[in-house]
Formats: sequence, structure tokens, C-alpha cells
Amino acid sequence: MVWRQTDFVIIPNEARVYEHMFRERRPLIDEGLKEYRKDGHAVLLDVREEDEYEEGHVPGCLNLPLSRITEAGKVLSDKDAKLYVYCRSGARSAKACMVLTEMGYHAVNIGGILDYTGEVKTGKER
Repeated sequence: MVWRQTDFVIIPNEARVYEHMFRERRPLIDEGLKEYRKDGHAVLLDVREEDEYEEGHVPGCLNLPLSRITEAGKVLSDKDAKLYVYCRSGARSAKACMVLTEMGYHAVNIGGILDYTGEVKTGKER
């Protein structure tokens, strides 16, 4: 697996998120997607806002913006399914993973779409 260490940034009221990102090493998105595709029971989750998602996303993912992550129970009924979570750079997905884990989900931050080298789909998933 390819790993990357994120930058350490302190932002008031979000220091915990960035400290967590600094301690944790996360796979690059392409490697995370390989793991996701091996798991027939997993969910790929894009936590960017809807307009960002429509501009380009990994095919087959579910869009649940970080701003609505507490509504996960309405969309993600199976808490046994592993969630592979990405955003633009990896920061929002790290925060989403922390919230989802606190809600009882098994969430894995796979980074940001900026590092993605595969096919990108535009618009909404049908």
C-alpha cells in the first residue's frame, strides 16, 4: 500500500481534525479504491458538496456532504459495511471519518480526488 503523511495545520476549533490527520497515515485514493473494489460489501462515499461532486467524482460513489454527515443514518443503513471516504484533498474526509466512527460506522479516509488517476464521472449518479 502507498502511504502519504499529511501536512500539520492548526486551525482554531478544528485542531483536533488536523492533529488526527497528522498522526494518521492514509492511503492515496487509488490504493484505497483498490481495497474498496475487493470488498463487495463496502460503500464509497464522497463528502464534498453537491456542486463539487457534480463537477467530477469517482463512478459508483455515494455523495453525502460533510455539512450533512450527521444524516448518515438516513442514507447508510448498514453499519457493518466499511465506508471508504474521500473528498477533494483529504481534510474533509478525515473529519467525516471521525464523525462516522463516533456514529458507529467503520470509516476509512482514502484521501482526496486531487490525487485520483482514474475515470471521473460528471453530473449526478442515476
